[in-house]
Amino acid sequence: MRTANLRKRVLGRERLVSTFVKTAEVTVIEVLATSGLDFIVLDGEHCGFDRGRLDSCLAVCRALDFPALVRISSGSAENILMALDAGAVGVVVPHVDSVKKAQEIVKAAHFGRGGRGFAGSTRWAGFATRPMGDVLDQDVQTIVMAQIEEPEGVEVCEGIAALDGIDALFAGPADLSVGFGHRTQENPDLPMALARIGQACADNNKGYISWVPDAAQAAKWASYAITGFVVASEHIWMRQGATAAATDIGKIP
Repeated sequence: MRTANLRKRVLGRERLVSTFVKTAEVTVIEVLATSGLDFIVLDGEHCGFDRGRLDSCLAVCRALDFPALVRISSGSAENILMALDAGAVGVVVPHVDSVKKAQEIVKAAHFGRGGRGFAGSTRWAGFATRPMGDVLDQDVQTIVMAQIEEPEGVEVCEGIAALDGIDALFAGPADLSVGFGHRTQENPDLPMALARIGQACADNNKGYISWVPDAAQAAKWASYAITGFVVASEHIWMRQGATAAATDIGKIP
């Protein structure tokens, strides 16, 4: 029930840990499913997840009951539908910088008039093995995370967090820093933005997610009321492990 229960855990503001998956390969999913991570985020915005490879990776996630969200390339209804029908438990939508955008995302992610199109033959619906009512009831599991990564998004984060159907805000520290005109994350604007987003999420009982490079940074940023951390990526972890082995063995006399 890991996948079915994830939205409750997000809204319950539990401390969750995740990572970005940037390699469109099912074996990566299988390995990470044994790791103790609460969920993963398949990075369809910046990496090579075409529709076929996304479908394969989500099939493995569903088979292993390993919760997966997809960071889609944009908040179009088409992208949202594709990710959810393929088996994602939710979407992370980039560049949400207005309440109107957030409202459109929520509508596209959920069933209802003018909202998500219904198809009973998808992986998410059980490939036509379940009654329509049961499939519609499953909509309560769907997670929508709005990524706040521009100063404009910070300015309206309270309104976005207040929307029914927005389950969490996802602060993008790198994009926020760039948006404020900085070249590193060591700047005075980022802490203020993180704190404001955190207060908006706490006030509205929504999850608050952000990316961090490691657990040490997560410990520092816990003071911003962040409830879930997407830590690094499998790319970073592979490189770190390989570099450490190469360096340590190179020191052997």
